Amino acid sequence: MKILIIQTAFIGDVILATPLIQEAHRCFPNAQLDVLVRKGNEGLLQNFIGISNILIWNKQNKKHQNLWILLSQIRKEKYDIVVNIQRFAATGLLTGLSGSKERIGFKKNPFSFLFTQKIEHDIHGKDEIHETVRNLKLMKSLGANETAKPILYPAQSDYSFVQNLKAKTYYCIAPTSVWFTKQVPAAKWLELISSLQEIDKDSIIYLLGGPADKYECVAIEAQIKSENVKTLAGKLSFLQTAALIKDAKRNFVNDSAPMHMASAMNAPVTAYYCSTIPAFGFGPLSDVSKIVEVLNLSCRPCGLHGHKACPEGHFKCALHLNMTISK
Repeated sequence: MKILIIQTAFIGDVILATPLIQEAHRCFPNAQLDVLVRKGNEGLLQNFIGISNILIWNKQNKKHQNLWILLSQIRKEKYDIVVNIQRFAATGLLTGLSGSKERIGFKKNPFSFLFTQKIEHDIHGKDEIHETVRNLKLMKSLGANETAKPILYPAQSDYSFVQNLKAKTYYCIAPTSVWFTKQVPAAKWLELISSLQEIDKDSIIYLLGGPADKYECVAIEAQIKSENVKTLAGKLSFLQTAALIKDAKRNFVNDSAPMHMASAMNAPVTAYYCSTIPAFGFGPLSDVSKIVEVLNLSCRPCGLHGHKACPEGHFKCALHLNMTISK
């Protein structure tokens, strides 16, 4: 048997797809299990138990040409089951034209009329059904459980790479986000760091992120002027970052990929919500987790994914966050 799971969205989306990948392997342990991700995210699934092949869609260069090349590759594989986690047209087309016997995806996908199974995907911010549960419903008819949690598999080499960073008690802060209105402003992170240093002055604070986040992390570090605050953005791979997050005394994150990484490592986490709300179903799943948000704002939430700027112009959902840490 051959199975393909498709998730070509952002880093956090791939992490939230790992329970479905895990369940596919549990239900069909002898199957060839392939996963399609966007170029740049393949490192998340290195060492993942059960995955046979990782297919990559390069969206940044010749996006549509690469899509048709992928379609040809997928059709040649003759998959028995294709499961599409996304709700957008391009991957719906890949699924619908895959030639697979079972083509499963969400009803919201514009090409769901080509699927053999169409599953509801409801986000209305009321019942707090987690995205992992919504994803797992795609394979419920094939025997998947609905309670699996995200997971990543750093190798021993990843743990060894960050071992020296764990010599002292440390905290991790991931201060950036793809969306402006999901990102706590730098001034608020400075408040948090000052509060942490007051209660735990000898601990190290690591600023995490990818290469694109380095500038903002360095700017925060420069304003603190402390040898105990160190920028690691752009210096660690996904799985090295996960290995570091795992043993932090606490991880402080936006509603973004590092929160889901903490969930995958079951690491203690505090998640700050600005324009979005946990009830959308993308909240932390670590055993030890805390959500900080500004309640009773009539303009919140202002969108599912966030915006490039606050629609109201005041950004109270971020600027009024309580960043003080108590002992």
